[in-house]
Amino acid sequence: MNGGMETASAAALTELRQVGILDCLILVVDDTDFNRTLITAMLRQAGFRRIEHAVDGIDALRKIDHEMPDLVILDIVMPGLDGFEVCRRLRAEERYADLPVLVQTALSNTEDRNKAFQLGTTDLITKPIDRNELLARVRIHLENRMLIQDLQLYRTRLENELAMAREMYGHLLPTAAIFDQIGRDSGVRIRHHRAVSSELGGDIWGVIPLPGGRFGLYLLDMTGTGVSAALNAFRMHTVLHELAPLASYPSRFLTEANARAVGLFESDERAAMIYGVVDPTAGTFSYTTASARRPILVRRGAATAILGEADGAPVGHAAESVYRTRTLTFGPGTMLLLYNNAVLAALPGDGGRAAERTLADLAVPALQAPGPDEACDRMVEALARAVGDRPGQDMTLVLLAKDACTFPWAER
Repeated sequence: MNGGMETASAAALTELRQVGILDCLILVVDDTDFNRTLITAMLRQAGFRRIEHAVDGIDALRKIDHEMPDLVILDIVMPGLDGFEVCRRLRAEERYADLPVLVQTALSNTEDRNKAFQLGTTDLITKPIDRNELLARVRIHLENRMLIQDLQLYRTRLENELAMAREMYGHLLPTAAIFDQIGRDSGVRIRHHRAVSSELGGDIWGVIPLPGGRFGLYLLDMTGTGVSAALNAFRMHTVLHELAPLASYPSRFLTEANARAVGLFESDERAAMIYGVVDPTAGTFSYTTASARRPILVRRGAATAILGEADGAPVGHAAESVYRTRTLTFGPGTMLLLYNNAVLAALPGDGGRAAERTLADLAVPALQAPGPDEACDRMVEALARAVGDRPGQDMTLVLLAKDACTFPWAER
């Protein structure tokens, strides 16, 4: 049944395009009055309603500049500015790149025909003009023109929607005021780095202030890309902040978030997530994971980084999933890195534990820099060198530093 509906839809679309092309503007360029009249008669007999004329190349360029036609039927051999030069000048301008140009010519020389195509001719019509050939070529190139315009319109609309979605993402992220509050209450400085890809991703992160200078921090990474991943990320942002009363208890927080996600996601949709609570008084980071990557902890002066543990079923997989809490010591002079799956996928290797170790190795020398500003600069630069300028997916890296210092990272 679906096949029949698709066939009917395709037939209806074809019919609409057939009707639409009859209202397309066609410019006939020929220095001979008889040829212009003959071509116009053939087109009008076929139902085309909008036909303009140009008597030479100069006249053609002037009229095209005044009103863009949908198709040009162009004679090659004309006095003054011939068809070759008209083609060359049209293709030299970006706005005429997709304008169909059908060249009518009696030239049988292969070199001349090749020259016509090299200069941007869309197709050739042989003189003397055959009515059936003319109409067939006009129709197919007008249909192609309409298809290209539809695709360009769709692309423009999609780019605008993606830009709007990215702007909405910006409003979901923690504000500078929250960073300042966390810094005053806990002595922990939070900065983040985001490398944006050409595709819309579904990763979000945020903080939840808690009593006693503590705070919770989550990083959620939806599988896949595109509108559905972004919408699910927005939904989960709402869910996570509704669960603020449970934010002091990582396992309960993530367990409840997962249970709600099962009701929100489609059957094949999942998310990786890490949620942890920083307690500056106890000097700990207590966290739980759902198919997320291992947190990386680096102590100043240490030769190697400490990688935490990570397990747990993906968020949205099963409502009965339960998550366990683990703890890392997070005291003064330490730096904690949280990151989404795209960071590891962009690093050399298979994106698994070897890539985690690579990222950890990048972090160790960064923290050993003379000052915190240089330490952060080195981390960003090292990551950029390792992954290149344009990742395949949005990359998110969140840094927490237990020091009375600031880190000059800015979202990129």
